Amino acid sequence: MAVKVTTDQTFDQDTSNGVALVDFWATWCGPCRMQSPVVEDLSDSMGQVNFYKLDVDQNPDTARKFQIMSIPTLMIKKNGEVVDKVIGYHSKEQLQKVLEQYL
Repeated sequence: MAVKVTTDQTFDQDTSNGVALVDFWATWCGPCRMQSPVVEDLSDSMGQVNFYKLDVDQNPDTARKFQIMSIPTLMIKKNGEVVDKVIGYHSKEQLQKVLEQYL
């Protein structure tokens, strides 16, 4: 399963069903570039979770709405409600452990 791109316009609809992990990132962010392959790898092994990326520079409204002050921020939503948020780089094992609590 691939990581999909979400935007200010599609965010609510994209993340309204099931468990979703949203990677808030930017192209200039070094730790974001380290986190991205981990999220991609995790999306291949956790098919029951929907994975999204949101570029905070191109989609400032959603980042502002959820008070994203540091990136990477990984937000976990379940059926449209925010249930967790982790900030900074995290390993595949760390993220998998967090996600498994919401399945």
